[in-house]
Amino acid sequence: MIPDDRRYTAEHEWARPTEDGAVLRIGITDFAQDRLGDIVFVSLPEVGDALDAGQYFGEVESTKSVSDLYAPVAGTVTARNDALEQTPELVNGDPFGEGWMLEIQMTDRAAYDDLLDAGAYGEIISAG
Repeated sequence: MIPDDRRYTAEHEWARPTEDGAVLRIGITDFAQDRLGDIVFVSLPEVGDALDAGQYFGEVESTKSVSDLYAPVAGTVTARNDALEQTPELVNGDPFGEGWMLEIQMTDRAAYDDLLDAGAYGEIISAG
């Protein structure tokens, strides 16, 4: 299932606006965590770090491989899910909820609309 209350990147990140719409909560998709297997480590940026759209911001390490993470939009990191330091498997168990990774205050709110909707993301993963 691909939730339709958020947007996606071709690199398998998701982004969902918080209540005020200026901040995005970001994580990896269920498809991505399934492909990675058991996640054993997550590296995240610090609060206050500025990111450009498409910029590398961390990585997810599993028993199978290491995968880079990329910012879906430009902005400043306002929060990170520190629970992932002790419990990285939250990403496997609940990638769209408790397994979120960070929040970004968007530089340009319109950039969110340029991300893939659930239907377009579904087409990418079904083709690949």
